[in-house]
Amino acid sequence: MSAIIFDVLPIFVMILIGWLIVKAGLMKAEIGDALSEFVFKIAVPLLLFRTIAEADFHGASPFRLWIAYFSGVAVTWFAAHVAATRFFGRDDRIGVLAGVSSAFANTIFIGLPLVQRTVGDKGLVPLSILIAVHLPVMMIVGTILMERAEHKIAGGQERSVVRLIRQVAQNLIRNPLVVGLAGGAVMHLLSLRMPGPVEMIVDQIAGVAGPVALISLGMALQKYGISGNVGIASVTSAFKLLLLPACVWTASHLVGLANDWTAALVLISSVPTGVNAWLIANRFGVGHSLAASTITVTTALGAISVSFWAYLLGA
Repeated sequence: MSAIIFDVLPIFVMILIGWLIVKAGLMKAEIGDALSEFVFKIAVPLLLFRTIAEADFHGASPFRLWIAYFSGVAVTWFAAHVAATRFFGRDDRIGVLAGVSSAFANTIFIGLPLVQRTVGDKGLVPLSILIAVHLPVMMIVGTILMERAEHKIAGGQERSVVRLIRQVAQNLIRNPLVVGLAGGAVMHLLSLRMPGPVEMIVDQIAGVAGPVALISLGMALQKYGISGNVGIASVTSAFKLLLLPACVWTASHLVGLANDWTAALVLISSVPTGVNAWLIANRFGVGHSLAASTITVTTALGAISVSFWAYLLGA
């Protein structure tokens, strides 16, 4: 157990360091935003590019991985929606946001360094396969459900699903993560190798992705905090840290995923809520406090929950 704690604890200590840097006034939060841009647009795309280009898939199919993960997402999202609308009496928009907050894992800024540290580079292969579809699936579903909830409550014209998917697809084409994954896939399919000097540069930049992502996330935490909705935020946080990984673990065993892939998926699902929940709340102007509180609570308790799941997995 102590070995697991020493693997997991540094992840959250680096987040704490980022938070303290801003809290102590050593750097402004805007610097954290710039670091996040570097991570998202340069470091992580190069890491994904290298991982896919050099991966040995052993003929594994991604479909079982996607089924295992997103079936867990569906169960958790539905449970959070029901809890928000039936138990807490909130409207459908808050129900959708509760689902997003409970099921949207921070795969890039926490999941990636966590899996790399606990499972190793072999865990980055299933993570890369998940990242390839995670953002578009979650954003498309979240936006469609939120727009329908808005239409139900406020009326007005509702965008067609085809138009919405087209808009998301256009954004994804320019997404650096998608570009990195696609470039790595081309290298892999053509069995190409990077020249030595290029590979060294890519390795060095990719190597800082995890630490810089964690520190930049900590620097951004000051914009969230806990502001009301403590009861419902406690439920969404519990669903995120406990229910989602439990569902993913069960589904992974049902579809027969390999142990390494199961460990990677469960650990990814056990990390705190991603900032995309806040972005969706901002986009529709509702549920800011719920999204912010869930992000803060899950990040504060993340070290405990991730250590618990790592212990169960024997990671």
